[in-house]
Amino acid sequence: MGTVVVLELYTVPEQAGLTELLSRACARLHEADDVFSTWQEASPMSRLRRGDITLEQAPPEIARVLERCEMARTLTHGWFDPWAMPGGVDPTGLVKGWAAERALEVLRAPTVIGAMVNAAGDIAAFGGPSTSAPFRVGIVDPAERGQLACVVQLAGAIATSGTYERGAHLVDPHTGRGAARLASASVCGPDLGLADAFATALAVAGQPGLAFVEAAEGYEALAIGHDGRWQWTPGFPFAPPSPVPPDRPARMSPA
Repeated sequence: MGTVVVLELYTVPEQAGLTELLSRACARLHEADDVFSTWQEASPMSRLRRGDITLEQAPPEIARVLERCEMARTLTHGWFDPWAMPGGVDPTGLVKGWAAERALEVLRAPTVIGAMVNAAGDIAAFGGPSTSAPFRVGIVDPAERGQLACVVQLAGAIATSGTYERGAHLVDPHTGRGAARLASASVCGPDLGLADAFATALAVAGQPGLAFVEAAEGYEALAIGHDGRWQWTPGFPFAPPSPVPPDRPARMSPA
């Protein structure tokens, strides 16, 4: 999938078998890359895009992921649409999160207090660094990449989309042209694959996209505009204290 994935485990003292857990989680990530990579010409996903094989001939997980993509396309009113990407259907905007969730499943063990699978900044997690504390993760300020815009109290998954790290790579599926109407779009929720799709769609759609995130049960979003203005859904899990930067409180408002 052309990215770096970091796995973190927090366990009870003197826990054995961690190497095996991590190896199994890594194996799941490699399996997903072997199937879905659009960089590898021989991968089933690449062959399907070229028309060398049919969906029925492809590994069954491709059909399952494309079903999730179809659901995401419906929920985002077409702002996330892998079938509108150049070169043929491309589920990359969802499959990275899907793969991270599959790796996270392996790490659920009785002696594991918490775990995170960080796929290039998109994170799937459970538990926390201790039994009494949830994970807290920072969202980069798109205007000052060396600083954090805010900190989130994480229970589940978070995905962020924008062009400040990778440059212009987002495509408006309605026009086929590059578009990023937000500087940064972050979505939290129970599933990283869907959160990733929502974040991509929100970054392209702009502030009106907050409505389709809010309509999805369990998902919340933060939108940071190119003008520095923040808007968010009512339940976005800002970590205390208040996230309002002291120099720009007037720019912030709930959606």
